[in-house]
Amino acid sequence: MAQSTVTRIAHQRLSLALHELRGGKGRPLLLLHGLGERSPDGLPSIFAPWPGPVLALDFVGHGESSVPRGGGYTPELLMANVDAALAVTGPATIIGRGLGAYVALQVAGGRPHLVRGAVLADGPGLTGGGPVPTSPVIPSIDPDALCPPDPFALVELARDIRPPDYATSFVRLAVQVSDLVEPLTVAARTRPEWLQAVADEPGVRVASIAEGLTSYAEAD
Repeated sequence: MAQSTVTRIAHQRLSLALHELRGGKGRPLLLLHGLGERSPDGLPSIFAPWPGPVLALDFVGHGESSVPRGGGYTPELLMANVDAALAVTGPATIIGRGLGAYVALQVAGGRPHLVRGAVLADGPGLTGGGPVPTSPVIPSIDPDALCPPDPFALVELARDIRPPDYATSFVRLAVQVSDLVEPLTVAARTRPEWLQAVADEPGVRVASIAEGLTSYAEAD
């Protein structure tokens, strides 16, 4: 399996790793991994039909990207990671797994001119901390844990609150601005409350990963 090439992207005081899994011309497909994962070393076969280049981003605290000191992870921080990557890649179609699916939703609403379709798929970190706050807990971090992934990221991002109405606000932003009829595709079979609310919104398609990518590949 061919090794990916890596572009370093400066993001505030951090450095992000953007992997090129396959080169080419045209609109890129950008892969966002799940919680505790990293970008794949090679091109997964499911993405081989994509007509353009295929890229993958390591979130901060994961893979070859920087590890912030003392944690402070939020999905909005990861959303800013993707925004920095889009400033390099230009318009792209995004597929996110688990936590990456939630971030893909946010970026699709926050940067609808740059996100040419987003597919939300199953993976680690899809549920988060539920729709409402729970009893406060002081997390226990193992200072000797292998890193990456950063143990702070594993704890903090597994507990972020995801109210359904907050999630659907990103859907409406994407639908209002994008010229795609259905700028979001829900491919995940596991659907926590936030994702079920997204799937029920106008402008969201429920389909397989392959079907979602095919429709976005054919979009101008």
